[in-house]
Amino acid sequence: MRVDDQSSAHRAPDRSSTPATGHATAVAHPNIALVKYWGKRDERLVVPRTDSLSMTLDVFPTTTRVHLAAAAGPDTVMLDGAPAAGEARRRVVAFLELVRKRAGSARAAVVTSENTVPTGAGLASSASGFAALAVAAATAYGLDLDATALSRLARRGSGSASRSLFAGFAQWHAGPRAASDAEADLGSYAEQVPVGALDPALVIAVVNAGPKAVSSRAAMRRTVETSPLYEPWTRSSADDLVDMRAALVRGDLEAVGEIAERNALGMHATMLAARPAVRYLAPATLSVLDAVLHLRQDGVAAYATMDAGPNVKVLCRRADAERVADAVRNAAPDAAVHTAGPGPAARLLDGGGR
Repeated sequence: MRVDDQSSAHRAPDRSSTPATGHATAVAHPNIALVKYWGKRDERLVVPRTDSLSMTLDVFPTTTRVHLAAAAGPDTVMLDGAPAAGEARRRVVAFLELVRKRAGSARAAVVTSENTVPTGAGLASSASGFAALAVAAATAYGLDLDATALSRLARRGSGSASRSLFAGFAQWHAGPRAASDAEADLGSYAEQVPVGALDPALVIAVVNAGPKAVSSRAAMRRTVETSPLYEPWTRSSADDLVDMRAALVRGDLEAVGEIAERNALGMHATMLAARPAVRYLAPATLSVLDAVLHLRQDGVAAYATMDAGPNVKVLCRRADAERVADAVRNAAPDAAVHTAGPGPAARLLDGGGR
């Protein structure tokens, strides 16, 4: 099961007669949205209100192993060497139940997952985590899913996980408004998007690696329900996505960066206009944003984007990444700075017994 093979992307079986392997280990990487996902149309199915487009990174992988028990029983979930509890455990178990239902199996699972990205810091740890879990669990339970069906499955754990299945750049389709749950589920999936001659880097400034005071889920709900800027942003975001795909095909990094920066700042504006406001921007965030502006004034193509958190990602040419990283360090001396390029697709590490 390799989701970077697009040859059967529109064949979408949900299950197979292939016997369960009983075990599998998978790795996936986080992604950063350049055209943002913010707000769900259906929270249970994790169907978004808008399309989004991201770049999978070549840093911070998550490695997840799923081993099936001989019979039904409680699942064991280990995250970063410790038993998962609370909401983290609930989400993994709910995802496993979905896989078991599709596979026609009652066997419990032992899940062991290791993150290398700070969890809850706006760096898409849930995207890499559930993408890796989707690949490993589907293989262990014997589901034979193509890339499209696997992205639908990963979406149920974390919306952005649908994009982390793909190498490079990927678009997550919101899908049309549907009359039934089945139609809504089928219409919302991710796929890889074509890119021209582009050699980008993302300089990541982690100004605060701690958990967020307001979770993304709560912030999305509040923004959708109370922000007067939300609907105008969704309309402009649809235009941004069309422009972004065209800029990627042209290999026009400046246009890609301009679109990404305006889309991210617009998203944060919708949160600031929520009632009460959701504010993730910290003083160090603003310092980095100022440094990005100064870089552009000095002729360096550098553009900022931010997810739901204070951390800033700066899109630039790979050749300029070191200069951009130095500028970011000077602006935020206490920040941890990392440089990433486009990353690989999610994949099995052990072949899952196949």
